[in-house]
Amino acid sequence: MVEEMMPGERDFRQVRLAVEDLTSTYDGEGGAHNVSLTVLEGEFIGLIGANGSGKTTVLKNIYRALKPESGRVLFDGEDLTAMSYRDSAKKIAVVGQENDVPFDFLVSEIVAMGRSPHKRLFSIDTHHDKAVVRKALDALGIGDLAQKSFAHLSGGQKQRALIARALAQEADFYVLDEPTNHLDIGYQIQIFNLVASLGVTVISAVHDLNLAALYCDRIYAMEKGRLVLEGTPEEVLTEANIRRLYGVTSRVRKSADTGKLTIEFLPNSGNDARI
Repeated sequence: MVEEMMPGERDFRQVRLAVEDLTSTYDGEGGAHNVSLTVLEGEFIGLIGANGSGKTTVLKNIYRALKPESGRVLFDGEDLTAMSYRDSAKKIAVVGQENDVPFDFLVSEIVAMGRSPHKRLFSIDTHHDKAVVRKALDALGIGDLAQKSFAHLSGGQKQRALIARALAQEADFYVLDEPTNHLDIGYQIQIFNLVASLGVTVISAVHDLNLAALYCDRIYAMEKGRLVLEGTPEEVLTEANIRRLYGVTSRVRKSADTGKLTIEFLPNSGNDARI
C-alpha cells in the first residue's frame, strides 16, 4: 500500500490505468455506463458494489475479455486495443471469479501457463521458468499439490493455483475479480497480504468491505452500472454509503489495533426487496 500524502501535497506518480467514459453492456442490458477511473503506480484500488452493479464488466474491459462500446482504456498511456495480447499479458495479470479449466492439467502445468507471454510457441521451459513456477507454488502454499490434478482440487485450492499462475506471469499490474471468493478467512488474508507485499499496482473487485478497508488505498463504488462514489476507505465506507449500496445497516469504526476501519453489519437490517 502507498504512503499517505500531507495535505496540499500533489501526487506525481505515473497513471498506470485510465478508464475514460467506458460504456460496455451485455446484449444491451446491464453492464457499465460512462465509467471513468484512474489507477496510479503502486496503488491498491478497490471496486465495490452490490451484485450486478457492473464491477466485473469494468474489469473485463480492462483485461480485454470485453471491448468497450464507447470510451477507451489506456494502460501506461497506450490504448489497450492497440496492444498485442502478448504485450498486454506481460504487463497485466488477471485472476477472475471463474476457475473452470476445459482440460485436465497438473497444478504445476496450470501455474506454468503464466510463463506463456514470455515464451515463443512450443518452446521448452527454461531453468528460470521452472524456478519462477516453484516460487509461485510455494508462495501460495501449494507446493505439495504441484503434481496433483487441477480438476480434483477443492474450490479454494483451484483459486490459489490460479493466483500462483498470475504470480508466475511476473506482471506488475494485477486485475483481481473477487479473487478470494472461494477461500476461508485465513487464506483471504494470506492472499491480500501477498499481493500487497509484491510492490505491484492492483485494481480489485472486493466483496468483503472489511478487506477493502484494510488493504485499499482508494475505493470506487458502483451502483446500477455507474460509478457513484470515489475516495479513501474513510470517505467511501460510511454507514450512509453502505446503506445506499447494499441496503443494510452497519456500524463503522476505526480499529485501535490496525488504525483501519472495521464494519459491523447488524442482523435483520437488510432490505428484503433485494432478495
